[in-house]
Amino acid sequence: MSAAALRWIRCRRLSTAGPPSVKKVLQWKDLSKGCLFITYEVIALDKAVTIDTSAILQEKNKSYIYLRATPSDEKDNLTGARRELHKAARRFVEISSRLLLQSLDEHFSHVDADPHEVALWVLLKKTQSANKAIRLEAVQELADNHHWHDYQYQTAAQVIDHRTAVGLARTPQVDLRFFRHPPDSCHLNDGLRQLLASLPQTEVDKCVRYFTSLALRESTQSLAAQRGGLWSFGGNGLPYAQSLTSVPSEKVESFCLQALVQHSKVRSHCDHIVANGGLQLLQRVYQLRTDSMKIQRNIVRIIGNLALNEGAHQAIAQSGWVSVLAEMMQCPHIMQASHAARALANLDRETVKEKYPDGVYILHPQTRSNKPIKADVLFIHGILGAAFKTWRQKDRNTLEEEEAAKREDDYTECWPKSWLAADCPNLRVLSVEYDSHLSDWMAQCPAENQRKSLAYRSQELLKKLKLAGVGERPVVWVAHSMGGLLVKKMLLDALQDPDMHGLLQNTKGIMFYSVPHYGTFMAEYSVNVRYLLFPSIEVRELCKDSPALRSLNDNFLNLAKEKDFKVLSFAETLPTNIGPMIKILVVPTQSANLGIGELIEVDVDHLNICKPERKDSFLYKRSLQFILDALQSYIAH
Repeated sequence: MSAAALRWIRCRRLSTAGPPSVKKVLQWKDLSKGCLFITYEVIALDKAVTIDTSAILQEKNKSYIYLRATPSDEKDNLTGARRELHKAARRFVEISSRLLLQSLDEHFSHVDADPHEVALWVLLKKTQSANKAIRLEAVQELADNHHWHDYQYQTAAQVIDHRTAVGLARTPQVDLRFFRHPPDSCHLNDGLRQLLASLPQTEVDKCVRYFTSLALRESTQSLAAQRGGLWSFGGNGLPYAQSLTSVPSEKVESFCLQALVQHSKVRSHCDHIVANGGLQLLQRVYQLRTDSMKIQRNIVRIIGNLALNEGAHQAIAQSGWVSVLAEMMQCPHIMQASHAARALANLDRETVKEKYPDGVYILHPQTRSNKPIKADVLFIHGILGAAFKTWRQKDRNTLEEEEAAKREDDYTECWPKSWLAADCPNLRVLSVEYDSHLSDWMAQCPAENQRKSLAYRSQELLKKLKLAGVGERPVVWVAHSMGGLLVKKMLLDALQDPDMHGLLQNTKGIMFYSVPHYGTFMAEYSVNVRYLLFPSIEVRELCKDSPALRSLNDNFLNLAKEKDFKVLSFAETLPTNIGPMIKILVVPTQSANLGIGELIEVDVDHLNICKPERKDSFLYKRSLQFILDALQSYIAH
């Protein structure tokens, strides 16, 4: 930095420029030696002092400028001038100190400082107010003002606490300069393996323990092979040979992260992850794997789980995760942004009272909003579905893509997030995912040959939804395939739990997309086919006219009539490709017909019954109309 630049900074700090209404406390004439000595001091500083700007690059997270003094023969002669300049500087510091120590309701008309500077410090002080309303207003004003200078953003980044940082991160299109860059983390090496090895093997699923052990063994073998200059293929571990273009370490990382996801669901294990440097290690992996959105999603999924524990919030902020999540929130990919939105919502205890456990994603609103939420819409996918891909727009062929490009019609990865949220801004839209990664493992896990039953999943999801505040306001359920059976089971289980009666009372409508209420012939079609599409326990539950399905349906019909649920069912009419040379009508119309409510047949297959082709298609428009009708009396005012 040149002496000329330093001169400008000092003159600005000491000047009396400002509106006429601002009282001039510190006048130039009050300085005994006047401007002459300040000018003389500046000239002397050109010779006597240099500013090492490389220190700024080396210390990105510190707002200090390091001065390096150089010998000068004129040093003794400058003592008097320096003394006068230091008096002026101390006076300015005193003014700033009084500004920060004054209560918020005091006026600052007597402060001799740039009003723009005063405004920033006033807002920063307000963010520390004991009054929550004042804090929230200050955060919003900070984010709304886009005229701060770059150095002011840097100042704010150093001053704000984690509560304010989270609030800014959850503000739409916030300027990312408000956040400090993540600090340099530890060297990666075999850190994931060491972190995984340090975690207890209690309170987790049998298959999590099995795959944790497998990941440790494979990571050890991979590390040894790489140190020896060789790649290790085969064995009982990762299928390296299936993807020769992938580096083994990346596959090991992915494997370890999936195990860490499961560990992060256990409260006591979260404490171990934080205490053993897991936040810094995950930050390092995140920065290294910018080419893998899946790995980054898994890492943020772990952060979202850790954020359920409020005691970890300070550590999460200090390790630089708020800035990462704020940037990820602005990602155009809905899956990435939604994972970040869940983690930030769990960190935001100022405006969010609910907590979102693993597998419960908030699609709208993902940022802070002044609009009150009137009702909830929950999306439940089928067994082989997922929280996002099940609800994507119908896939297009090349010709359709060209036509859509001419209409400037953007494809959406999740229509509830893109379309429903825009049409119903006062609704909270949630999407549920259950055991997606764990389910993939269990098919090969020798510790547990059968996947979890419908009854187990129902109890597990009810606990998560209660934590997310589902049932406290009117609810509409939207379910595809076996997800509809899960919805019916949850509502029947809620009937037996006094703590969940609010969920029953607030359920206003249910929309079923090709739900096999009376089973499916596919479960009896072929052993190979049925095991390809459904896990073993669910296959038995899906058999046509099975006692379990009959009991579930009869009990639910009685409940639906008693509670006067509104029901809309869609039925597929086209067969679905389930393998080479095999097409089958997965859920026939007679099975998709619940027996109450409206039934609509649609000329699509089982996979596309819940994927509207366009926003103006019949499938979406009818679905939207059902939601609006079911919640009309609650969202109309």
